[in-house]
Amino acid sequence: MSEGMLKEKLLADNEMQFEALLNLIKSVPARKRTLSVDSSDRDKNFRDVIMHVYEWQAMLERWYREGMDGDSPFMPAPGYKWRNLHSLNQQIWEAYQEVTLKQALKKVTLSHERVTALIKRHTEEELMTKKYYKWTKTSSLHTYFAANTLSHYIWALKKCKNIAVKIQRT
Repeated sequence: MSEGMLKEKLLADNEMQFEALLNLIKSVPARKRTLSVDSSDRDKNFRDVIMHVYEWQAMLERWYREGMDGDSPFMPAPGYKWRNLHSLNQQIWEAYQEVTLKQALKKVTLSHERVTALIKRHTEEELMTKKYYKWTKTSSLHTYFAANTLSHYIWALKKCKNIAVKIQRT
């Protein structure tokens, strides 16, 4: 791909997947959107999935802010290692049980906009070059952004499709 194409592709793919996620939720009748499904999965409703995405974007924003200030951010979160993601994700789930779906959608929309603005701030070289920033260690900034936007949107869309199918049956 030519200069600038990977950045533009990430931005376009993020927008497409994020809109697909929101549209899927909106496609479910309003009276059913807040229902929880019977599942062994951690995330039992749209709010659970959306707040998971939101919190990971909030962590990304913290990593970015601390890293760009010259610090070494705790990743994924203070008190957690990458091997403890199950515990971290469970803690995230527990923290947001009182949030409404409406609040969750507002939060994730705002975090999506903030992260999009961060991506736009960088050149293709800054995004794609591994070790360009000390805080990204052996990875590129693009890897962090894609993991906490595009990859999470694809995951969330799949989870929400499964929830929507189960909700529609009720």
